[in-house]
Amino acid sequence: MENCFDFGRCQQGFRVFVYPPEDNSAPSPSYQKLLNVLMESRYYTTDPRTACLFVLSIDTLDRDRLSTDYIRNMQSRLQHLPHWNNGLNHVIFNLYSGTWPNYTENNLDFDYGMAILAKASMSESHMRPGFDISIPLFHKVHPEKGGEVGSVLANSLPLQKNYLLAFKGKRYVHGIGSDTRNSLYHLHNKKDMIMVTTCRHGKSWKDMKDERCDQDNKEYDKYDYEVLLQNSTFCLVPRGRRLGSFRFLEALQAGCIPVLLSNGWALPFSQVIDWSKAAIWADERLLLQMIRERLPNEPFRDATVWNNLPGALVTLPSFSDFADSFPFQVDYNDVESFTAIVYCQLGLSLTPSAPLYRLVTNIARSKYVSKIIVVWSNDKRPPTKNRWPTLPHNISLHVIQSEGEPTKTSISQRFYPHSQIETAAVLSLDEDSVLTTDEVDFAFIVWKQFPDRVVGYPARSHYWDDSKSTWGYTSKWTNDYSIVLTGAAFYHRYYNVLYTEWLSPLLHKTVEQSQNCEDILMNFLVSHVTRRPPIKVTQRKQYKEQPTVGSWSPWNDPDHFIQRQTCLNTFAAVFGYMPLLRSNLRLDPVLFKDPVSNKRKKYRKIELVGS
Repeated sequence: MENCFDFGRCQQGFRVFVYPPEDNSAPSPSYQKLLNVLMESRYYTTDPRTACLFVLSIDTLDRDRLSTDYIRNMQSRLQHLPHWNNGLNHVIFNLYSGTWPNYTENNLDFDYGMAILAKASMSESHMRPGFDISIPLFHKVHPEKGGEVGSVLANSLPLQKNYLLAFKGKRYVHGIGSDTRNSLYHLHNKKDMIMVTTCRHGKSWKDMKDERCDQDNKEYDKYDYEVLLQNSTFCLVPRGRRLGSFRFLEALQAGCIPVLLSNGWALPFSQVIDWSKAAIWADERLLLQMIRERLPNEPFRDATVWNNLPGALVTLPSFSDFADSFPFQVDYNDVESFTAIVYCQLGLSLTPSAPLYRLVTNIARSKYVSKIIVVWSNDKRPPTKNRWPTLPHNISLHVIQSEGEPTKTSISQRFYPHSQIETAAVLSLDEDSVLTTDEVDFAFIVWKQFPDRVVGYPARSHYWDDSKSTWGYTSKWTNDYSIVLTGAAFYHRYYNVLYTEWLSPLLHKTVEQSQNCEDILMNFLVSHVTRRPPIKVTQRKQYKEQPTVGSWSPWNDPDHFIQRQTCLNTFAAVFGYMPLLRSNLRLDPVLFKDPVSNKRKKYRKIELVGS
């Protein structure tokens, strides 16, 4: 790696430059999807002088000369690139190499020099260890973002499926790729072992069909491919013309354990993913994230992170080297304190009867709070120290007007990873939120059981509007919810880092332009990472102080709700799917409203709160 890569270009951060498109060679839809994702990522730069890595706009995915997507004169095109330098700090993406009849793996029809090769169907013998990257073979209809969710609904064992092992696919009656597939019919018993193949492939298969083709084709047509995937414990993934197969990703998506028959295949991302835990090898004889972590002094995520939920892509090593610093799969029952962050946008006066004054007072009475941070995002100067409530000696109050990015006028500053936040638990509040001390304490106790979720009071829902073909947002009281607003909610401080550093700039731009929807975006983020819904506590529905006559509040602006509808659809488009998940769970204290003595109830004052 050190001989073929200029690490000096990466000292100012990991930035990726995509060459401007050439006028005479439009990329294939698959390659355009790849470029779109890169250019929408937080790594993208338009300045090649700041780039650590370079990506071609010339489509290199399909290097089969018989393909309509094959780009000619590649060598000449590369030589004319201003920063090519024999491929130094470049990455080349490829799905198909070689052509009929031998499909030679390393035949790309151009010299990629010192470029990193991110390639499907890569063999261990041709892969340059620690430099090249094996990627999965994906279909042309593979979505740019999102896509169908996985089919695994539970981890219950033993699996109750109709078939033990299944395969449905082509076998080639001419050319390479069917040595294994030609023998599969021996395993087909029409009961728990379904092995069906078809000879129908190409233009001349009828002229070259063998004695089994007619019977194979007839048996092949009896079974639906998707049904087999969904209802099989194991799915056979044999080599075809090349080492890789679409079937590998399809089996994983369906929750079917891949059984690999492709000797020498360097499995996708095998340097960091332990495939022995997810796939079975059989013997035929009987990207940008990984590149970044190879750079010197870059934090490294070990195999444990890659092979456990939620995975390495949302576990930033820059946050911490220790697994127990993250909210995932960690016991937080011993956590004894939280930090309250009060976001002040309205700039209301601070008198003993003011909502902000009473809110800070109630928080300070909690036996779990260690620090109160007031994020002041208003043109007015914040109140002086002597006007704030007097706090116990063990609780500190910090007023922040601005710190780095985003600026003080940004509504996303409430989720900025301020250096003053030292506890894992964060209580996020609006300045006009109305919570009692009992409500704060109870929500914190619940959060300790669910540290990876948003846990709080005000709930909202999303729904699909068939008449408009758009997502809708509602604050109506329904039987379920999918959003818990961060005007009165607990979450783990790691999500501040993900919100600020990991989310797409397009999402941040949407929030900044509307000065709205940051709470919805935080819910999108947490549900996307965990694939779990938030958690609502107690019956409280109203969580804000009613504004006085003549006062202004953004939440009473009719445009505020319309903006949130727009945000919901923009966020879903950028994520590529709808990550929000519905829940009808509500957690109340034990003995809540039970006809027993109040002395037996730990959070007795919660019952006095109106809904």
